[in-house]
Amino acid sequence: MFLAIDVGNTQTTLGLFDEDGSVAHGWRMATSHTDTSDMIDARLHGYFNKDGLDQARVTAAGIACVVPVLTRAWYKCLLDRTGTEPLVVTPQTDSGMRIDMPDPTQVGADRIANAVAARLTYGAPVIVVDFGTATNIDVVDAAGSYRGGAISPGLMLSAAALFSRAAKLSSVPIEAPAHALGETTEAAVQSGIVVGAAAQAEGLVARIKRELDIPNAPVVGTGGLARTVSAATNLFSAVDPDLTLRGIREIWLHQQR
Repeated sequence: MFLAIDVGNTQTTLGLFDEDGSVAHGWRMATSHTDTSDMIDARLHGYFNKDGLDQARVTAAGIACVVPVLTRAWYKCLLDRTGTEPLVVTPQTDSGMRIDMPDPTQVGADRIANAVAARLTYGAPVIVVDFGTATNIDVVDAAGSYRGGAISPGLMLSAAALFSRAAKLSSVPIEAPAHALGETTEAAVQSGIVVGAAAQAEGLVARIKRELDIPNAPVVGTGGLARTVSAATNLFSAVDPDLTLRGIREIWLHQQR
């Protein structure tokens, strides 16, 4: 079985893939920037034991990590656990997809994985909106090349900034309100955060489609808050929570061919 790990700034997502490419087991944990390989291994051991899984079934692994200090810790943990070198996704990795940008080295591993999986699943052109610590928009053009996108503060980051700097506002559940017009303070904050994120994505995607002349490109939502935002917009052709993990696996498969 293949273990894919998406290490984000605040959340780490893991997916254990069956031979048919489906995610048989998945886990999510808070990202600790001080974790050692032994600490990571202890967490993995706990997840596997809780689900009654034989750890020896993991024969290969891949990592997309946006926290440089953790890349080595995950690499060592997975090398020790599987006995084979795990894939570490970087802009230099042969992903099977051309990165058509002035400086490809600036592209994050998670964005590469998202683009690879989206192109294989939904075809090209395609646009991905990933709602994580940051909200990332990633674009694959009609030729199948990665072209870049947009990065903005994520919903939780925006909410935390608002609540920490506005003395009279208290934290509210991050969920889509019934209407854009908030008639209570709570609904107004939810509208600003959730409906605002949806409107921002709609506007950026519309501009990108015009700039690249890809009016019919499907738009795929992913990330921890994609389903929350999808309740406030009709933008998405699909919401695909496992997109990044599948992209990591697809890059690994490409390298085995």
